[in-house]
Amino acid sequence: MSPTKVKICGITNLDDAVAAAEAGADYLGFIFWDRSKRFISIAEARKIAAAMRRRQFCPTLVGVFVDESPDHVAFVLDSCLLDLAQLSGSEPPGVIGDPDSPLYQRSYKALRPTSLAEAQAEAEWYVSPDAANGHPSLLLDAYHPDLPGGTGRRVDRDMAAQLAQEVPRLMLAGGLTPRNVAQAIQQVRPFAVDVASGVEASPGRKDHALVRDFISAARNERGAKGGT
Repeated sequence: MSPTKVKICGITNLDDAVAAAEAGADYLGFIFWDRSKRFISIAEARKIAAAMRRRQFCPTLVGVFVDESPDHVAFVLDSCLLDLAQLSGSEPPGVIGDPDSPLYQRSYKALRPTSLAEAQAEAEWYVSPDAANGHPSLLLDAYHPDLPGGTGRRVDRDMAAQLAQEVPRLMLAGGLTPRNVAQAIQQVRPFAVDVASGVEASPGRKDHALVRDFISAARNERGAKGGT
């Protein structure tokens, strides 16, 4: 089984982006939802992405959006030199799966289901049969009635494990930390894991030691005891 990939989300500054890349992150996430504590402007994201592209190794760069138009999301991806869009609002399935969409094969959906049945139904809607190989197909996050992610709540791992068996390239988020990510991977077997608040010194500022510990724990989960 291939090593679990890691996304460090909520990047707001170049120092954190470089630290995550040097620690081995596969994805960096930039949040363009202006109500987030980890919001970043288009101009600042462009500067960070340009600097990262000049490095020998640049992780896959992901923009996180909530209920923006496909044209606007595509504009931001192009303007900021980003690779993928994570859609964390109530976007319709066609935005991802329609070949005529400007986000076709450039996006994946974040789900916050209240049950396995709901997760399975949404997976049928949002996983495109033509999804580009190698990209996440879905992100599974914890349900919150008001917020589209970044809450630190933990996903039901039994539900996540079942969904991971049914959906290829599932990314797991929700309440992950360096202490519990190994156990979460052992239980769920996701394609990738996503963390924001679990490796922060303060909202929008990463603790570089925690970033390194998280990635190390995710990579070495077979030998880890893990927490809860």
